Amino acid sequence: MGEGGSPGGGGSGVGGGGARLSHTSEKHPRSILGELSALRRHRELCDVVLNVANRKLFAHRVILSACSPYFRAMFTGELAESRATEVTIRDVDEHAMEQLIEFCYTAHIVVEESNVQALLPAACLLQLQEIQEVCCEFLKRQLDCSNCLGIRAFADTHSCRDLLRIADKFTQQNFPEVMESEEFLLLPAAQLIDIVSSDELNVRSEEQTFQAVMSWVKYNVAERRQHLAQVLQHVRLPLLSPKFLVGTVSAELLIRADDACRDLLDEAKNYLLLPQERPLMQGPRTRPRKPTRRGEVLFAVGGWCSGDAIASVERFEPASGDWKMVAPMSKRRCGVGVAVLHDLLYAVGGHDGQSYLNSIERYDPQTNQWCGAVAPTSSCRTSVGVAVLEGALYAVGGQDGVQCLNHVERYDPKENRWTKVAAMTTRRLGVAVAVLGGYLYAVGGSDGQSPLNTVERYDPRANKWTAVAAMSTRRKHLGCAVFDGQIYAVGGRDDCTELSSAERYEPSTDTWSPVVAMTSRRSGVGLAVVNGQLYAVGGFDGTAYLKSIEVYDPESNQWRLCGAMNYRRLGGGVGVMRAPHHDNHYIWNRKDSVV
Repeated sequence: MGEGGSPGGGGSGVGGGGARLSHTSEKHPRSILGELSALRRHRELCDVVLNVANRKLFAHRVILSACSPYFRAMFTGELAESRATEVTIRDVDEHAMEQLIEFCYTAHIVVEESNVQALLPAACLLQLQEIQEVCCEFLKRQLDCSNCLGIRAFADTHSCRDLLRIADKFTQQNFPEVMESEEFLLLPAAQLIDIVSSDELNVRSEEQTFQAVMSWVKYNVAERRQHLAQVLQHVRLPLLSPKFLVGTVSAELLIRADDACRDLLDEAKNYLLLPQERPLMQGPRTRPRKPTRRGEVLFAVGGWCSGDAIASVERFEPASGDWKMVAPMSKRRCGVGVAVLHDLLYAVGGHDGQSYLNSIERYDPQTNQWCGAVAPTSSCRTSVGVAVLEGALYAVGGQDGVQCLNHVERYDPKENRWTKVAAMTTRRLGVAVAVLGGYLYAVGGSDGQSPLNTVERYDPRANKWTAVAAMSTRRKHLGCAVFDGQIYAVGGRDDCTELSSAERYEPSTDTWSPVVAMTSRRSGVGLAVVNGQLYAVGGFDGTAYLKSIEVYDPESNQWRLCGAMNYRRLGGGVGVMRAPHHDNHYIWNRKDSVV
C-alpha cells in the first residue's frame, strides 16, 4: 500500500473510488439454457402440458412465452388456456412442435428435407420468426428445376415473401429446364398463367413459351382445353416467326377448334403482315420479354498442361469476359469429372500425373474453399463422365489404370455415400454425359480399343440402360451439354485425328443432326451452357494445348472465339454455377450452422 495509506483511505489503494470491473458472462446463458433443459427433461417445475396429436409435451409457461409471441398471448391474456395446466394444440405436426419446443430450450435445431415442410408451418403458427427464416434459407439452397414450383407454391401458402420472390425468380430464370419437369405439367391454370405472363421469363424465343403451354394442355386435354384461350393470351404470339406461326401454331387442332384462340392467332398474323400498323397494335403480347438473369459463372477445373496434371481452377464471368483464378484443388487432376450439386462444385477422380484417383473434392464459391470430406468412389476413375440427375451425382465409366469401366455409381450428398447402379452395356472412357428429360445419357467415349459413336441412356426409375440412336461420328474425349432441349456433342477424337465437328440429338425423334464445326479442333474439350449460351473450353488441337474458348450463336449458326483462360487445359472439367451472393451472407452460414 502507499505510504500512510489504508484500505479505507483516500489514497491510490485497492479500494480507490475509480476502480471498476465490468463482467458479462458468456457461460451464463448457455448454463441457464442447459439447466432449464434438464428441468424440462426431468419434468421438474413444469407447469403446462401441451397435447399435440398423440404426444404430451411438458414445458414451462415462462420459457414458451419468452420465446414465442403465440404462447405469450395464450398464457398472459384472458384466454382459458392462461390458467389451464393442459393445452391442446390442433392442426400442427407433433414432431415439428417437439423440435420447436426443444429449440426454445437449447437454441439448436436441424432443418432437413424430411422435416422442413412440417417445421415451417409450425414455426409460422408459433411466430418463431428466426426458424421461419432458417427454413426459408434451407429451401432456397435446395432450389432446382425439378422442385422450384413446389417450393414456390409452398412459400405462397405460408406467406414467406422472400422465399416466394426467390423461387419465382429461379423459375423464370430457368424456365426452359423447369418446363421439362413433372411439377410444371401438374400446375393449376392460375399458377401457370402467373408464370408465363411474366416479362422476366427467360426464354430464347417465344416458341418455348408456346411449346410449354401446349405441353401443359395436352397433359390432360379433357380438363384443360377449356383453359387454352385463357392461357394462350399470355403467350406473345406476335413475336413468333412467321414460319412457326403458320407451320406450327396454325396447324394445332386444339387452336383451330377454339374461336378465342383463332382470334389471338389472327391478331398475331395481322401484326406480322402489317408492319405499318404496328404502332397502333402495341400491347402486352407485343412487348418483348426482358429476362433479368442472375448471372451464371463458368468454372474450368484441373486438366493437363505442359506435360503435367494441374490443380488450378479459374472462373469465367461472361458479362466482363474475365477469367479469374480461384482456390486450387488439393490434388492435381486431369481427366476429372466435374458437376454442380446444390450450389457446390464437385471434382471427381482423375489422374494426378502419377496415379489414378478415387478421391473427390468439393468447392464452395461463397467461401472460395475446397473440402475433401466427400466419400471416395469405389474404384479409381479418370476420363470419367459426371452429371447430376434428380439431386444425386452420377459417375459414369472412365478407366482405373487396369481396364476401361462400364460401371456407374450414384452419390447421395445427404448420406455422403456412393452406391452402384446398373452398369452400362458398353465400357466407356473419355465418355461425355448429359441429363435430359429425366434420363442420363452416356455419349461416345472409347471402349479401350477404339472410339465409339454409340449412345445409351439410363432410366433411374427402372435402373436400366437402353441404346438410343448413334452419332454420325466416333468421338472420345468429346464435350457434351444440353442446349435448347437438345444434346450437343462437340469435338473429341476419332480413330486418327482431333475433331472440330459438332452434332446434336433431338430426343423426340431419336435422331442426330450436324451442327456447324467449331473454329478449332478440340479433343478433351469442356462444353457448358452459361446464361443461355453454349461455350466450348480448352482442349488439344493435335499440336498444342488450348486456352481459347468459343461460343456458339444459333441465330447465325456460327462459333466465334471469345477470349482465353489463364491456363491451357486438356481434359479439364467444367461446371456452371449461379454467381455467389457475396452481398447476402446469412447468419446461418456460420460454422455452427444449423442447416
